[in-house]
Amino acid sequence: MNNIKAILIDDEVNCTDILSIQLKKHCSNVEVIAVCNSAKDGIEKINELNPDVIFLDIEMPHMNGFRLLEQLTPFNFEVVFTTAYDEFAIKAFKVCATDYLLKPIDKTELIEAVRKVATKKNGNNNSSTQMTELLKMISSQSQEKKIALPTNDGMLFLKPSDIIRCESDSNYTYVFLANGEKICVTKTLKQVEESLHGFSFFRVHQSHLVNLNHVIKYNRDDSGIITSDGTTITIARQRKEGFLEMFSKI
Repeated sequence: MNNIKAILIDDEVNCTDILSIQLKKHCSNVEVIAVCNSAKDGIEKINELNPDVIFLDIEMPHMNGFRLLEQLTPFNFEVVFTTAYDEFAIKAFKVCATDYLLKPIDKTELIEAVRKVATKKNGNNNSSTQMTELLKMISSQSQEKKIALPTNDGMLFLKPSDIIRCESDSNYTYVFLANGEKICVTKTLKQVEESLHGFSFFRVHQSHLVNLNHVIKYNRDDSGIITSDGTTITIARQRKEGFLEMFSKI
């Protein structure tokens, strides 16, 4: 049986370690040619090594698995998604008949996923068109989805696109909206950041989370940005590279 060249992409090192061991133990026809712990490294290795399949985590910082694929379509490899909890994504996978593995990964399901990859490889039939439809479905859902943010007097349901930026204030967060409103949310900035994961938001500073679609200017000299409400925010030195990388992808 011909070897299947695989790349593993997951920001959690223990997850790629475990999957590597499982593949070696249960799927002898799979050759792991690269292990990547960021989406950026994943894109580089895919372009460099031309894999037959990638095992791709969905939830990763800076760029999730769907955004990674958007940078590469059309492509000539198979994709097996790995996920712990993304309920909507799982529904989309079923609609598009896309392979996915729930963490912790079950041995039998892994073997079956590899069998399907081998069948498609031998038939010279990749799933690029099918994956394009999946990405359209995911993108459409993301654009329409609202997030719920708790306030002192109830819950506020907002479209992420209406949020310009968020600013930390101890255990609270101020959310600044495109209509000029300033909302006090009873969540920490970290919790708000988690709610906005996958919606083009980036933590430029310990106290500031910004919507990249509302950034209108970047000053290279002082690493400052100006948002659409006229606010100037300095990017923390250690976050500058990640900001420029993510901003180039939107």
